Amino acid sequence: MPAVSSSTDRFARTADRVAARQDSRAALLAGGVRDFVRLQGDERALDVGTGAGALAFALAPLVREVVGLDPVPELLELARRRALSNTEFVEGDGTALPFADGAFDLTGTLRTLHHVAQPELVVAEIARVTRTGGQVLVVDQLAPADTATAAVLHEFETLRDPTYARLLTGDELRRLFAANELSLVRERHEEEQRDLSAYLDLAGCEGDRRARAEAIAKVDARVLATSVGWYLLARS
Repeated sequence: MPAVSSSTDRFARTADRVAARQDSRAALLAGGVRDFVRLQGDERALDVGTGAGALAFALAPLVREVVGLDPVPELLELARRRALSNTEFVEGDGTALPFADGAFDLTGTLRTLHHVAQPELVVAEIARVTRTGGQVLVVDQLAPADTATAAVLHEFETLRDPTYARLLTGDELRRLFAANELSLVRERHEEEQRDLSAYLDLAGCEGDRRARAEAIAKVDARVLATSVGWYLLARS
């Protein structure tokens, strides 16, 4: 998650909801990561924007060690309560990672980039701390290719969540990867359909903002359907 005040405040307020949703989806995420990344078992991994540890815990049975990093103490506390013998959680900023160049065999980030005003900084840092020949996993919601649809979705997400910055298209992500010497190994897309009330609750969306978001969803239900891109990359 990004290290800015509106983000840390929101995630501090909704930490328990974030963790509960994480727990409900843990088995599904673990299976997806196992099948998509195909690890050897001896890797040192980093989860950037770990939150309550969702990706870190999905990786933990598959690697030697996982470090999870996030700027929100309340989320990190929930992650530490769930800690496994090979997990560690540290406070920090994804745009300025406190690790040496090439410190990790695998670096991942799960649904984090759309919360960051300058996602290119996070991608550059992820590439920097991944060793040459190592792997990078990026999973995030994608902006629709149609600009009108994307504009409505952007308005809805901005109302729903003060931590939201913007969604990137698949093409924008691929350009970021190429600019940081990350070569695409494989990708896949998932389509998600969301329940409006639960989705607004997850972000702590209330009052006028909630009413306005609900009005948008009533007119255009496409804002409740999203495409999620999974990208596995090799560090050149």
